[in-house]
Amino acid sequence: MAGKDYYKILGVSKDASPEEIKKAYRKLALKYHPDRNKGDKAAEAKFKEINEAYAVLSDPEKRKQYDTFGAEDFSARFTQEDIFRGFDFNSIFREFGFGGGRAQSIFSQIFGDAMGGSERVHFRTGPAHDSPFGDFGGAPRGIKGQDLIYELTLTLDEVARPTKKVISYEIDGRRETISVKIPPGIATGQRLRLPGKGQPGINGGPPGDLYVQVRVLEHPVFKRDGDDLHMKRQIKYSEAVLGTSVEVTTIDGKTLNVKVPPGTQSGAKLRVPGYGLPHFKGSGRGDLYVEVNIAVPRHLTNEQRKAVERLKELGL
Repeated sequence: MAGKDYYKILGVSKDASPEEIKKAYRKLALKYHPDRNKGDKAAEAKFKEINEAYAVLSDPEKRKQYDTFGAEDFSARFTQEDIFRGFDFNSIFREFGFGGGRAQSIFSQIFGDAMGGSERVHFRTGPAHDSPFGDFGGAPRGIKGQDLIYELTLTLDEVARPTKKVISYEIDGRRETISVKIPPGIATGQRLRLPGKGQPGINGGPPGDLYVQVRVLEHPVFKRDGDDLHMKRQIKYSEAVLGTSVEVTTIDGKTLNVKVPPGTQSGAKLRVPGYGLPHFKGSGRGDLYVEVNIAVPRHLTNEQRKAVERLKELGL
């Protein structure tokens, strides 16, 4: 069940009072009631949706859980059976003149199939049932604690090798400090999950998880492209024509001599296999690309000028 914005469905703000929520629900329920829209599947779907929203927002404990976990997490934790358990359809439908058997009929027609049969969910007429929301509907059941997100900034040098970082964050007013292993090759936007390091559970439920979300800083020399690294080196015109080699330092601090073939054009990229970043949670590495650019001198000696003029005469 995908997360739904129950406030938007009822057309109320997140700080709406119980009276405002009930008023908005009544208006929509009358508009989309099945007896006023016979055979209209769209109206039936809308009626189901607004009842689901009201079942949550009209109950203080359900609403608290929805606001705490957010729409997506709430929908992952609680089934429709959980949502409608304890919801008094009889009382509400009587206000529209559809109490008793008619209310039960509408409930079975619209909500029965989606919840595995209406016999699994009941009107509030007998003993309460277990509910993951706490005291309403019966004995409390443990709820997993809320997940937390910690934003961690890393340098590209740290990403190039296995790294440990000590992070500190607050849970319920106390300071938690843990050491986190950072796998090499991790990229901006990726997350590391630390099970059980989030908020404590509710009613004896398990704690939530901590997600370490990574942001990798720009590097002054290397530009990242996936697991490949790019860098620039300048060479002289004569070196581009005749060929040469350039000395480069890799992200790991190794010194390499990269061969520049004769006739290399400005902007050409020379590939050095295996000297990029490690593959995240895998073997091997990306490649290093050295972009060579021809440096044009701003000032020439008389001898250099004569040499260039001679080259011009020769068609170079």
